[in-house]
Amino acid sequence: QVQVVESGGGPVQAGGSLRLSCTASRLTGNSYIMGWFRQAPGKEREGISWIRWNGSIGYCADSVKGRFTISRDNAEKTLYLQMNSLKPEDTAMYYCAAVARTNDYCSGSSQSYLYWGQGTQVTVSS
Repeated sequence: QVQVVESGGGPVQAGGSLRLSCTASRLTGNSYIMGWFRQAPGKEREGISWIRWNGSIGYCADSVKGRFTISRDNAEKTLYLQMNSLKPEDTAMYYCAAVARTNDYCSGSSQSYLYWGQGTQVTVSS
């Protein structure tokens, strides 16, 4: 059974940095898209960024461009999200997803990816 597990969240002050990690155990092969998403209280889950197996990247939210960087290590089956210059509005539960099921790689719908993690909380204080 495939398990997707995020880590690296926590409290941080505005302007600080965090690096989130996501491992997808028992997931065979590497030719699938992975993505990062977040959900703030009272809001829908939104896409942050996605990445193909060959490293090509797409961003879903203009608010994170220049501050967040997605990457992946295919050998370790690990996805990363480097978050710099964090703002209080970045506070949310952050989710990792693997194996896109549709062409809308930014969709936060549970149907858009085959596997989802349980999330890791990021809290940015001012």
